[in-house]
Amino acid sequence: MINWSNVDKVAKEWLKEAGKNIIASFKTALQIDTKADANDLVTNIDKEIEQYFINRIRETFPSHNILGEEGFGDEVESMDGVVWIIDPVDGTMNFVHQQRNFFISIGIFENGEGKLGYLYDVVHNELYYAKSGEGAFWDELRLPTLEKVEVSEAVIGLSASLLISSDPNNPFASIVKDVRGTRSYGSAALEFAYVATGRLDAYISKTLSPWDFAGGIIIVEEIGGVVTDFNGQPLNLLKKSPVIVAKPGLHETLIKQYFQVN
Repeated sequence: MINWSNVDKVAKEWLKEAGKNIIASFKTALQIDTKADANDLVTNIDKEIEQYFINRIRETFPSHNILGEEGFGDEVESMDGVVWIIDPVDGTMNFVHQQRNFFISIGIFENGEGKLGYLYDVVHNELYYAKSGEGAFWDELRLPTLEKVEVSEAVIGLSASLLISSDPNNPFASIVKDVRGTRSYGSAALEFAYVATGRLDAYISKTLSPWDFAGGIIIVEEIGGVVTDFNGQPLNLLKKSPVIVAKPGLHETLIKQYFQVN
């Protein structure tokens, strides 16, 4: 029997310690590399923070598996057992250029079921988290259940790159025309946290990896939000996927009205 309260306790301690390490790095020169393309950045801090979590997890919970963005964890091929899915710095471009608007994201699952989710705003020292069946929180403030909102009143997180298309039926262009406003922050974890707190009503991305959404999905779903792909199907925790995260009602409308899924 897993003592989830103990897992939660140490995870929060590790997040705070990792955050202090990141803040301390602001005074040093970063080693910056690219991955898939020139806009896909990785730094020595991304790697060091992921290794920090992996070392702690393996020392404390040796039977747990780890899927990390930077590849220092395990070769996870199924969600059997306990799996930690970690993004050590979500929003690396923001981290490099702004030293803000980036998060640490962690989702902890047991046999594919979300148990603990964490989104940590390092610079502002704000922790968004959820424990399955016990609610979601922003630091010590319990987050209320998300309420419905109309498309015309919604503020949605949406990257401007989704509007670059010759398709006259581009659904993202239609969404921009119909909603109250759009925002783009450059960190999926941040935008999941903003949906959870009501600062955004929805967030849409054409492609996210599991470490981008693993922590956020647990938090948002715990307070009634809905997270799926563009076809309204549950996300695969081991594969990249398009993602719509939204308040209830609004999610259904976005899927039906703009992605033509009945």
